[in-house]
Amino acid sequence: MQEPVNPLIPAGYEVGTSIAVIAFYVLIAIALWKVFSKAGYPGILAWIPIVNLIVLLKIAGYSAWLVLLYLIPIVNFVFAIFVAIRLGERFGKGGFFSLLWLWLFPVIGYFVLGFGQARYRRA
Repeated sequence: MQEPVNPLIPAGYEVGTSIAVIAFYVLIAIALWKVFSKAGYPGILAWIPIVNLIVLLKIAGYSAWLVLLYLIPIVNFVFAIFVAIRLGERFGKGGFFSLLWLWLFPVIGYFVLGFGQARYRRA
């Protein structure tokens, strides 16, 4: 028996969305690979979903346990801003760069940090 077709969802919508999400993840992982390498961490960790957040927090100077804050609905939004600002500071970037490119458009921001002239500085 065939499933009923939902006229509100165009055919192939799920496949197109899946491809877009996978492409976004691949771009993020490639950019984070270079960011991790600059900070002295193995770049391969950028491909592992939760581990890449943990390493990103360590690069920003936070404890790895704070990754649990990403599970709390409104707190994760605010905490992501703090992480972006601190990560930008570690790479010598200002607050405007951090908010715009590391928080709002992270794919572009991570590419700028990873492939650009930014140098990682430990606090």
